Amino acid sequence: MAHPDITSPEVSNDVPRPEYPRPSFVREDWLNLNGSWQFAFDPGDSGLERGLVHQELDGRILVPFCPESELSGIGDTDFHPAVWYRRTVRIPAGWAGRRVLLHFGAVDHDATVWADGREVARHSGGFTSFTADLGVVAGAAGGDAEVVIVVRARDARHGVQARGKQATDYANSDCHYTRTSGIWQTVWAEPVPEVHLRRPRITPDLASGAFHLELPLSANRPGHRITARVSDADGRPVAEANVRADLDLAPRMVLALPEDRRRPWSPEDPHLYRVRIELLDGAGGVVDRAECTAGLRSVAIDGKRLLLNGRPVFQRLVLDQGWYPDGLMTAPDDAALVRDIELSLAAGFNGARLHQKVFEERFLHHADRLGYLVWGEFGDWGASTGRTTQDNQQPTAGFITQWLEAVERDYSHPSIVGWCPLNETHQELHDRQTVLDDVTRGMFLATKAADTSRPVLDASGYSHRVAETDVYDSHSYEQDPEAFRHQMAGLDKDAPYLNPDNRGNPGRKDTDAVWSLPYRGQPYFCSEFGGIWWNPEEANEAAGDDREVSWGYGQRPRTEEEFQTRFAGLTGALLDDPLMFGYCYTQLTDVFQEQNGVYRFDRSRKLDVERLRAAQQRPAAFERPAGEEGR
Repeated sequence: MAHPDITSPEVSNDVPRPEYPRPSFVREDWLNLNGSWQFAFDPGDSGLERGLVHQELDGRILVPFCPESELSGIGDTDFHPAVWYRRTVRIPAGWAGRRVLLHFGAVDHDATVWADGREVARHSGGFTSFTADLGVVAGAAGGDAEVVIVVRARDARHGVQARGKQATDYANSDCHYTRTSGIWQTVWAEPVPEVHLRRPRITPDLASGAFHLELPLSANRPGHRITARVSDADGRPVAEANVRADLDLAPRMVLALPEDRRRPWSPEDPHLYRVRIELLDGAGGVVDRAECTAGLRSVAIDGKRLLLNGRPVFQRLVLDQGWYPDGLMTAPDDAALVRDIELSLAAGFNGARLHQKVFEERFLHHADRLGYLVWGEFGDWGASTGRTTQDNQQPTAGFITQWLEAVERDYSHPSIVGWCPLNETHQELHDRQTVLDDVTRGMFLATKAADTSRPVLDASGYSHRVAETDVYDSHSYEQDPEAFRHQMAGLDKDAPYLNPDNRGNPGRKDTDAVWSLPYRGQPYFCSEFGGIWWNPEEANEAAGDDREVSWGYGQRPRTEEEFQTRFAGLTGALLDDPLMFGYCYTQLTDVFQEQNGVYRFDRSRKLDVERLRAAQQRPAAFERPAGEEGR
């Protein structure tokens, strides 16, 4: 069985991002379609009327990099309401008789796909994967077959659309960055039999030492069965089970691990099991097979405590936005994904909020194997309509649809310990139901229905509109450590800091506004703080605060010593609170003009990372045994 780090045998050395793009569900045969494609801008979105489906395109682009990026070979950062791609794909003769699935990691924002002039897929949403079924593609006289693939991507400048941090003004400003249009993750193909496995759901059950498998199929045939085998990372067999595949649309099975072979996944020991799944016909022949990875771990809630494997683990998270100078939202290579995690760990963090972006699945694969805790988030920014504060945000039903696609794709990754569909929604609570109320509750309920094994945070910071949200949080960029400590106090009295501060603290214009339903004793953390504005090249007594060129939160430090003292004070205020289960520091790297990262945008050092690590690695009060919090 193919290893998830293999490259397609047909890929030459000059093809970007050649590694297997779906490491949680690996098949042997596949074809990487990154590389040079024909390309055209369509500023009037008239390409369909002009017949571009059936025409050669004049330009070239390097997929999977978007046309705004340098790595694409284009680097045009203007607005592109529509773009077109075209490529002739050679289907290996060895795939004859099997259906060909064409996979797109992500296309921003609305995509239509044609194969030999026939429409084969439509998809809306710039952050989630989709698949086109090309059917059986046969070559002449048993040779390779050819199919012409055409893709149109539409990406509107205005209107409600999940954009994440992409700027709607021409230039970057504040915390909005250069846009991504069109294809920005790997395009690839694989052959499957007529009846085949679909991506399984693997749910760890630490209490009973088992994995629960839900195994959707394309169809159910008489006599078919599914066999699943679990092995250690070194290949030693651990457990096996089988189930009929002719009765249930998605057969289920339990893989019980012997007690002496149970090894919980944790940041200290990120052990992954291999799970090989085979679909067998009535005679025992293999119809389809795939290999997955699985981690045996649990997430639980006990009062204000969020527990990992039954114990309190303080979550020292960093805000990771996943942007790169040359690739924008696309990492230049797989090593860059690994490096970001390693840089975070080196600075003393043990996880991240994957912020305003659905990260590509290979990042989660590396988080799984490196023991890196992550919260999955949707890039929901883009719902503001400019109306009054009572009805200023109107996300569409598509937000729920696209978010469910993300949850379904990433369900089986043990590194994900929580879901957060929305970020910093801001709208006053009043006596009328709004679109934001409906969509917030819809996304929360949809997530809970799709996944009962992880906590769900209805919205990170600002507007908590679901009373029963599993987790509660706030954002604060107060820069004075003592003021921050005072602000964050109150959990022991069930009165934590809320956004906005509706308790009447001075210095806010919105103290009369109520954005959130009351806190009800849930586990609580400060999920954005810090953001210390630091650029050592500009740090001197005469340095100005010109946020057109560079910006961060609060008054920038004048020396690195001032930065380190402030960082230790802010993190210490949260580490010392026995009821605070974690925090998320803003942020891992600078991003364009936003210069508040621990590292520069190019990932080079700009401060003493070892001091950051030392400040964070001191014991957290939360991790003391229950009953000893005050000692």
